[in-house]
This record gives sequence, structure tokens and C-alpha cells, in this order.
Amino acid sequence: MFTHKISKLPKNTVAIDIKIPKEEIIKASEKAFIKLQGELAVEGFRKGKVPKDLAKKHIAKESIYEEMLKNLLPDIYNQILKKENLKPITNPKISLNKTKENEDWELKIELAEKPILKLSDYRKIVADVKAGEKKNEIWTPGKDKAKVEENAEVKSQRLLNLVLAGIFDATQFEISDLIVDEEIERRLVKLVDDVQKLGLTMEAYLKSKNLTQGKLKEQYRKEVDSIYKADFVLNEIADLEKIQVEEKDLQALFANIKDEKEKQAAQNNAYFYAGLMRKQKTLDFLIGL
Repeated sequence: MFTHKISKLPKNTVAIDIKIPKEEIIKASEKAFIKLQGELAVEGFRKGKVPKDLAKKHIAKESIYEEMLKNLLPDIYNQILKKENLKPITNPKISLNKTKENEDWELKIELAEKPILKLSDYRKIVADVKAGEKKNEIWTPGKDKAKVEENAEVKSQRLLNLVLAGIFDATQFEISDLIVDEEIERRLVKLVDDVQKLGLTMEAYLKSKNLTQGKLKEQYRKEVDSIYKADFVLNEIADLEKIQVEEKDLQALFANIKDEKEKQAAQNNAYFYAGLMRKQKTLDFLIGL
């Protein structure tokens, strides 16, 4: 039976050190080898009929380890989550610390939990921002220029920006680096793919933008950190105010999509669109306070 130790790290990150006894490793290794042997095709033998001695020469140790972990880790991970009452919001980061044959294996799993927010008094912030805006709108003698009347949309967006800036600045919490790093990696992979499609190298692209890889990552880090902080704050407000997206809201959205393929794709991603609609409802709620 495996053993584990939990360590609480900064920024709502949890590290789990796991030790798996060699007896379980041996059993898992044999099971993984048998599976890979059954999938192996070697000239002169039908698939799955390659003798064990010959199969050992064709199946890399790394492939066996990968198959072992694929079989072992999900169950171990889920047991630990249940026992320790952990609620990760990202994929786990796995590090193999010790993987010698005929010895216990040691590995580390790091995961990120939802940040604990000290939410600001957003109702007061909205009231203060609106009061300040109203004061600025009052014309007084001595102003050098007549105030240009803003259209309703511009005015509403400016008000929203001020409200959000006030709420975000007054709400203190930290986001796990695992969350931010995962999104940065996703962005970098996409960027490399897009750049290659243009027939460029990353080096040429970065040079054209007067960037280094380090500067690009830092730029992404600031953007991602801001986006996730906004998401967490708005979700927290939505939870407190019991803001929900109903089925009829989604159906009304999908009904406006004329192309059937696009509509089907949207319906298949209903959870994503529900999240966007809930965020918009929360923004509307704040402006309406």
C-alpha cells in the first residue's frame, strides 16, 4: 500500500510526496509489460504473439514506466484527494523522484486549489464610483471647456472599468503558479504553431516584435494573472449573489446561431457558454447596483 505526505505551499498550492512499495511496482511492471507485449508487432510474428524474451528487446523501459503510471496514478491520486479533502482546479504536476528497479518508487504531485478570497465590499465600491461619476458630470462655472456628452455605451463601459478596477485592487488573494504556468504553456504552444504556419521561426518572430522569450513569458504572466484574478473575483460575487444561468438563457443564445454546424458546436460547449453568460450577468449586476 502506498504512503503519502501532504505539504501546504504558498499561493494555495499543495505538494503530495508519495512512496509506492517495490512489491506494487513489480506487479504493475509485469501487468504493463503484458499489455504492451499484446500490442507489439514484430516481423515474423503476429500482433500479440511475440515471445516474452524477444518482446523485452523491443519494448523500451520508458514505455513500461509510462504504462505503469497510467495504471497506478489515477487511483492513487483519487484516493488521496478523497482522504485529504482536496479540490484541485488544474491538472496535477507529476515529478518522478526515484524510479529504480526492485526499490520503492518516490514521486511528487503538485496541485493548485481555488484561492481563498478576502472579497472587498463591492457594493460600497460601486456606490462610491457612481457618486464620483455623478459629481464629475455636474457643470460648474469656470470650466474651460464644455463637457462632451458621452454616448450611453461608452459611459457604461467607463463606469464598469472603474468599478472593476476598484474591486480588484481592494480584493487580496494569490493564484497558484501552477495555474498561471499551465496557461502560459498553452499560449506558447499555440503561438509556436501559429508562427510555424506563417513559415517563420520563433527566433525570427521574437526579433520582429523586439522581444526575448523571457520578456514574452513575463508579458503572458501579467496578462494571465489579471485574467484569472478577474475570473475568480467575478465567480465569487456570482456565488454570493446567487447569479445563475438557466437553460432558457442558453437556448435563447443558441437560437440566434443560424449555421447548424456552429450551433451544434456551441451546444456541445454549453458549459463554456454558460460561464460566459454568468460572467456577463455578474457585470450587469454590478453596474445595476
